[in-house]
Amino acid sequence: MRYRNLITALFVLLALAAPAAASAAGKPGAVVFSKASTVGGVAKGGLFAVRDGHLNQLTEDPTDSEPAFSPDGRTIAFVRGGDIYSVRPDGSGQRRLSSGAGLDSAPVVSPSGRVVVFERRDTAGGQADLYTVGATGGGLRQLTSAAGDDHSARFSPDGKSIVFVRGFAGPEGGNDDLYTMRVNGSSQPRGLTRTAGVDEFAPRYFAGGILFSRGESTPGPAAYADIYTMLVNGTKVKAQVAGVGSAYVEDVSPDGHTLLFRRDQGLWAKQIGPGKARKLCQLPDNSVTNGVFSSDGRRVAAFVADEDRQSLVAIDVASRRQTELAEGTDFTGHDGSTIGPVISWQPTR
Repeated sequence: MRYRNLITALFVLLALAAPAAASAAGKPGAVVFSKASTVGGVAKGGLFAVRDGHLNQLTEDPTDSEPAFSPDGRTIAFVRGGDIYSVRPDGSGQRRLSSGAGLDSAPVVSPSGRVVVFERRDTAGGQADLYTVGATGGGLRQLTSAAGDDHSARFSPDGKSIVFVRGFAGPEGGNDDLYTMRVNGSSQPRGLTRTAGVDEFAPRYFAGGILFSRGESTPGPAAYADIYTMLVNGTKVKAQVAGVGSAYVEDVSPDGHTLLFRRDQGLWAKQIGPGKARKLCQLPDNSVTNGVFSSDGRRVAAFVADEDRQSLVAIDVASRRQTELAEGTDFTGHDGSTIGPVISWQPTR
């Protein structure tokens, strides 16, 4: 089984870069997202950026989706028509990083900004293997080739390893476990969890190891999740959020000490370890929008709804005050456009 949100349309993932206050250099940032619509029977869209309150279009291919910023803000990796591309935050310097008959998706850029890990499938909906490629092209390498479905990879803080989900089909619907391996391919994947009848998914590194969701990852009335942590070798598993409604991992702060999670149509923050969680905001009904920390960990970006209008906001973690990142822009999709649901927030130059 594989954890999937109820996605409203294809090619509608988005990524964010931090505004000026979150950039160590104090320079302005950009909110980058994909948007697709049909006008007069013609598909239009691409990657868009909101910077200093202004909306600009970076690319013009409606299949562009899943943008992912490099940690240094120099590059955006994204998906176009089943291949991986990269582009600078101003829309220049487009490069094709992968090609072939496979369907490539879910790019993630390494902490150094030099390597992109992504998923490749033979057919839509098929099982995936993990690959890496240089952020400027070249050096394509297959990392995994197991019978299972390998997905949801995340880099370790030093960029030398990844944690990912490996799913196997079974008579009861299958099972998802967490695995880890070196990015240079010098080691075979090593299992971190072995839990029959329950799934581990949405892994993230934090200051003390790996944080993840555990429960039933298949969408539907049976789905549920709690949140746990463990050491990078899979030992000392501890519950962080459990027992009061399902809780799904959204993000971990850049310093690795604070958890952001979704529960009961709301976004919550919690210091990893003992202590209570704090609700930051209420999300729109049936929302599939995720939330993420800014690069300084002081704010969270998310879509929130007020009556019939949806806005992209920054939420101050301490005060819970909300500020629109694109003031006056309505993201409800009244014009038939689709936007969302995955967000990342990184500094840009």
